[in-house]
Amino acid sequence: MKTAELSMFIVEDDAAFRETFMDIMALRGVDVQGAGTGAEGLRQLQGGLRPSVIVLDVQLPDVHGFELCRRLKRMEAFKRTPIILLSASAQYSDARDRAEGLLAGASLFLAKPITMDRLWTEIGRLLS
Repeated sequence: MKTAELSMFIVEDDAAFRETFMDIMALRGVDVQGAGTGAEGLRQLQGGLRPSVIVLDVQLPDVHGFELCRRLKRMEAFKRTPIILLSASAQYSDARDRAEGLLAGASLFLAKPITMDRLWTEIGRLLS
């Protein structure tokens, strides 16, 4: 995967996970930005950011990740942008919930905990 042109945006309320993700991706040469809430993420994305991939936590403090995914997919700028949903909750381990996430427009639905290496591999598969 060529990292020079790769950019990512993560919306994740767990600051430690978000910062770790951003640090590791930056070390891999990826331009990465993030937000801690859905509203903040939407504001930044509407402000002109055009990431190659968007990573969304399902359980955000202000908006459900499925709904944020739907909103983004309705916007012309993000119709073709791959979105990865992440959830640590056992509540979303059911196949029907995963299907709902994919129907909301996500390209992948992954469970946390997840290693950064596995996430990197899944992003690579998604973009190839």
